[in-house]
Amino acid sequence: MLKKVRLGLIGLGGMASVHTEQILKLEEVSLAAICDNDASKVSQWGERLGIDESMRYTDPERLIADSDVDAVLSITPNHVHYDIIRLCLIHGKPIMTEKPFTRTYEEAKALMELAAQHDTPCMVGFSYRYVPSFRMARDLIRNGSIGAVRHVSIQYLQQWGGPLFETPMNWRMDPAVTGTGVLGDLGSHMVDAARFLVGEPVELSSLMSSLITEREDPATGRPVPVDIDDFAAFVAVLEPGIPAVFQTSRNAFGCQNGFEISVFGDTGTLHMNWDDGDFLTWVHRNEERSEVRERIAVPDRYKLKQMQDFVDLVRGTVREETALLRDGYRNQRVLEAVVRASRERRAVAIGEIEAAEGADQ
Repeated sequence: MLKKVRLGLIGLGGMASVHTEQILKLEEVSLAAICDNDASKVSQWGERLGIDESMRYTDPERLIADSDVDAVLSITPNHVHYDIIRLCLIHGKPIMTEKPFTRTYEEAKALMELAAQHDTPCMVGFSYRYVPSFRMARDLIRNGSIGAVRHVSIQYLQQWGGPLFETPMNWRMDPAVTGTGVLGDLGSHMVDAARFLVGEPVELSSLMSSLITEREDPATGRPVPVDIDDFAAFVAVLEPGIPAVFQTSRNAFGCQNGFEISVFGDTGTLHMNWDDGDFLTWVHRNEERSEVRERIAVPDRYKLKQMQDFVDLVRGTVREETALLRDGYRNQRVLEAVVRASRERRAVAIGEIEAAEGADQ
């Protein structure tokens, strides 16, 4: 019999609805408690989901400390990630946190040090690890289906920040809340995809730009300055010496959510994208040495829901491919290198970040 898992949800924004839809379909899983700093939103969600008033919170620590909550799902803006993860580690409450792991490398390093003292499962929500084609590509790369990997191309493009959309100022454009802009929001997914599919970045050079430098303040209707990256590009070397090119933007007109990856090997190439995630394109030669471009339907064994993976982790099943706290830390370390490389206009080795902070992870 499956162990009943009672989840507490912190943060009732748009993505919370997406995750809740998955949660409500899982076997022997309930949404037992909710939390948001907006009390009216807590009340609305509580009534809609039938959650007892005693399990509706506006203080995250009270939910985390509740003995009737087995694990925490944190779907919050970046500036509270650190404190919620810290509290979950201290209270021994398994957590799935949204990406990016933290706003800064310093916050990530502090959580790594704290985690060494607390054996609490922490999953980081790199949701594209659950795109079936990405998962299948990982196996094909590992079993040598494209030979030795020679180079990688990854881009993640969205359009909503472009001038035609007249998007007003919001929390995703406030460095105090987010740390970085498109780098942390979309670039963190690109970095994780490289680590997931191929290998660890070891050195990189980068460019970060603020393309739209003024937006309307929704509270006043007046223009306010915006000083955060909405375009980022970097070239990295992945272990063991594989070049990789990354590009991300919020100003790519015509791109709703264009996350595309190409991995080029000696004997074949893999193309995959989020929009068509149930299919994978494999370019290779057949027995007659003619080029073949196969569009492969991904088998069901590669189809795993993110919330199922988290619940399995809470129940004690740890998959090798699941993004855990150390993955969040290493991702944030790479993002820090991208920021420094852009600011200092030089190549930055990932090892420099740890050396500068005196870390040993």
